[in-house]
Amino acid sequence: MTPKERWLAVLSRQAPDRVPMDYWSTPEFSAKLIRHLGLSSRSEAALAAELRGPAHDNTLKPIEGHALLLQALDLLHVDYVISVGPEYIGPPTPPDTDIYGIRYRTIDYGLGEYSEAVSHPLAEYNSVEEIEDKYTWPSDDWWDYSSIPQQIEGWERHPIRGGGSEPFLLYKNLRGDEQAMMDLALNPEIVEYCLEKLFNAAYTRTLRIYEAIPGKVNITYVAEDMGGQDNLMFSKKHIRRFLLPGMKRIADLARQAGAYVFHHNDGNCRSILPEMIAEVGIDVLNPIQWRSKGMEREALKADFGAQLVFHGGMDNQYTLPFGSVAEVEQEVADNLRILGEGGGYILAPCHNIQPVSPPENIVAMYRAGYELGWS
Repeated sequence: MTPKERWLAVLSRQAPDRVPMDYWSTPEFSAKLIRHLGLSSRSEAALAAELRGPAHDNTLKPIEGHALLLQALDLLHVDYVISVGPEYIGPPTPPDTDIYGIRYRTIDYGLGEYSEAVSHPLAEYNSVEEIEDKYTWPSDDWWDYSSIPQQIEGWERHPIRGGGSEPFLLYKNLRGDEQAMMDLALNPEIVEYCLEKLFNAAYTRTLRIYEAIPGKVNITYVAEDMGGQDNLMFSKKHIRRFLLPGMKRIADLARQAGAYVFHHNDGNCRSILPEMIAEVGIDVLNPIQWRSKGMEREALKADFGAQLVFHGGMDNQYTLPFGSVAEVEQEVADNLRILGEGGGYILAPCHNIQPVSPPENIVAMYRAGYELGWS
């Protein structure tokens, strides 16, 4: 099977020739992997700089800069996803600032770097009226969708991801993390107003992507990080009020376009899963952070395996960064046995692979998945 056929077989509850495998990583680790496989003699820093793209973009784009990484993934039999989207043509933004006016700073943590929001343009406002009077939201016309058909040319063998939403992640950058969480209880009208704006923008962009390549989008990413290590970070009351209706709207649009709803939800999100399934209609759950209390694989499979495809499950807290090759191989076998029982599993790291992870462990993960995953 091709990677796309393999993914679609799992998503439609058919039997693939083998369990598909996906790849999520930081640019720093991808550079390390390329060097480890002997595909380039360039420095890891130079490769990482070339690979670095927009934050929170965990799929690969069909552009020249990723050629070496795609070669590495092909060697490892990875069934990677191609992500498509519009090009920004709106007003120029100041350095290190996005279209919402959020300014970012690059944080160096030794092995790599990430961008952190350091200004929050809506933090100073205390009412919806103030925001309406003093803040200008980005326009839907700031995006050009005409290049999307060309973005998928030559990539017919791979699943295509497009559209989706993750509005609270953006809301907390607009308001600041602490204020955003307090708003749920103290300023619900601000939360509802802003999330409606953000969900509407996500809906419009998603619809226009579907219109640009009708019937070609296979996966739409409907995400929100709700779980901590031990339990939900939000109350169910707030999830039901502020998030589920907008997420359902995006998910309904995806189904109308023939796309599957890929739901990313970190940590222990178990207690909200019945509503995510029944109310939103998610098809795939990622990342299966099974070391979180309450996210044990056996129970997840028993309770939700008939309704969800599981994506991820290769632990990023211990096994991949600090475990031995033998432990990695055993976890692959365990995931195939538990999460893959009767189908419905896509093997992948749980979150982006971090640069602390030895490349030997990642090669071992994909080698074991390829050897053990055949039907």
